[in-house]
Amino acid sequence: MAKIKIKQIGSPIRRTKDQRATLIGLGLNKMHKVSELEDTPEVRGMIRKLPHMVAIVD
Repeated sequence: MAKIKIKQIGSPIRRTKDQRATLIGLGLNKMHKVSELEDTPEVRGMIRKLPHMVAIVD
């Protein structure tokens, strides 16, 4: 499968617990950390849930 790189650009401070849990599910927990995951509909849905906190890196 194809891989997708995701970078955390927003802080989880003052965010809801479900948004923090989604970040951890994506393998992110610190600012500017990059995680490489398989490009699945589940991962895309998690990214769509946090457009203000993550960015897709080319």
